[in-house]
Amino acid sequence: MTHTLHRRGSAESLADDFVVFAIAAQGFNAEGAAKKFEKFFDIVKKYNPNNFGDMRTGNSLVAGEDVIRKSFKDNSIVHAVFNDEDTVTKVLKELKEADLGLSIVVSGLVHKTDECCKKVGLEMHTVEKSLGIIGNTPRLPDESILEVTTMCGHGMIAFNLVKKLADDVKKGRTSPNKAAKEIAKQCVCGVVNIPRVERLIKAMAS
Repeated sequence: MTHTLHRRGSAESLADDFVVFAIAAQGFNAEGAAKKFEKFFDIVKKYNPNNFGDMRTGNSLVAGEDVIRKSFKDNSIVHAVFNDEDTVTKVLKELKEADLGLSIVVSGLVHKTDECCKKVGLEMHTVEKSLGIIGNTPRLPDESILEVTTMCGHGMIAFNLVKKLADDVKKGRTSPNKAAKEIAKQCVCGVVNIPRVERLIKAMAS
């Protein structure tokens, strides 16, 4: 299961939200995987992801590219976030050609992800779907806030931080871009889609 499949929103809202990440199977092919993660990172970086990170080291906004690049380990999980199908297709094409021996996971709308795979001659062998949130759901915040917070599958984005930053944007204390980056910093893995958060925050503040 991946921590990136709990993202919420309408099909329209999720249409520009794709996460591509690489992981090795511990106990099977992880030994020496650090070098493979370097190659994976080189490929995804060529296509200008709006966010990226290694869950062992940190994200693009906190750890930074240089630290991430120097810190890959055999048990790293390396992520990159993209906003359009064409770019994801190009990334998958290059990853297919590189044949790194890592598991590649793509999170996005299923039909769009399937189209990206088929364009480069790949078939999805597994599709995972989130069952949503089960429990005392009336205690949850508004859907607009959940659309932002569920971009971090480990739940590191506080509901009240999103509320505060949306209010700050509304009052002119900060910009939607700065608010989105502050929110993205909270997610160690670097899987928050910064432009999508910016758009959602702007809508909340309007």
